[in-house]
Amino acid sequence: MTIRWGLCGAGKISHDFSVIRANRLTVSLSSHKMSPMNARSLPRSTLFQRLMYVHVAELNICVLTDIVYLGVLHTEHWRVGLLFLKAGKNVLCEKPFAMNSRQVKDLVAAAKKNNVFLMEAIWSRCFPVHAEVRRLLAEEAVGEVKLVKAYFGSPQLHIPRSVEKELGGGALLDIGVYCLQFILMVFNGERPESIQATGVLLDSGVDESVVVVMKFSRNRMAFCSFSIAARLANDAVISGTRGSIKVLGPMHCPTTLVVNDKETEYPLPEPHLPLNFTNSTGLRYEAEEVRQCLLKGLKESPRMPLADSVLLTEIMDEIRKQVGVVFSQDSQ
Repeated sequence: MTIRWGLCGAGKISHDFSVIRANRLTVSLSSHKMSPMNARSLPRSTLFQRLMYVHVAELNICVLTDIVYLGVLHTEHWRVGLLFLKAGKNVLCEKPFAMNSRQVKDLVAAAKKNNVFLMEAIWSRCFPVHAEVRRLLAEEAVGEVKLVKAYFGSPQLHIPRSVEKELGGGALLDIGVYCLQFILMVFNGERPESIQATGVLLDSGVDESVVVVMKFSRNRMAFCSFSIAARLANDAVISGTRGSIKVLGPMHCPTTLVVNDKETEYPLPEPHLPLNFTNSTGLRYEAEEVRQCLLKGLKESPRMPLADSVLLTEIMDEIRKQVGVVFSQDSQ
């Protein structure tokens, strides 16, 4: 069965997502078909002119698509996502799912009401490395997990969407989400008993660097640090009573796993066209996960269930509260 994708958004990530279809990977060329959505530019700024927004009246044009990939700026995920979901379209929405947990819950409720598929595009969950981590944890290969650490730092103070509040900037929503989702994956979607966060803010009012410590049941701990001002190790370590699992950087799109000092590579093929982001050919794993879910008639992905997305955003809300980052969407 060929999955017909509609792309909503003309940014760099949408470009990379469309390119992976044409790569001769394990996913058949005929399994995914990409089409740009019929849309208009929203002329509010030079940046927004790169993004494609959908008229409500144009939703009927999308009837030949099986699922919409939503790659617009995350400040618009809630508004545009609801348009598609209420029109009965399946949606793969880029991370972060929305600006706060209220918006995420609105999207989830709309998907369930209209009986359509919805998934937050945490592509990390679909990589072979993450699949192997889940298998090792299920087998208790390193004993009982006692501590999880994750780091992600990338200097990007020169990028407007990273630093401007009206564009949903800040380290947490852009890259910290990867550290937090990894921790939740390790602890199988369990809600932490406590969250302690501290951070440094930019003059714009968004977070530059943040450190988070979480305590889970049975005295298990998690620590993560993320920054848009400094380059960090960008790896993740799971420490257990009988060993450790280390996901080498880049931990959000990894190709190397070290288990008790034994290193294993999971190489990605080279793209046939230039890509914008590191290891973007790995987006094919996410696309195939969605395809398999649709073929099975699932309304959410078992690798990135909607409950995980809701909890993830609730944790980010609490971190923002403690650090002091408030967006206009929080009062709407």
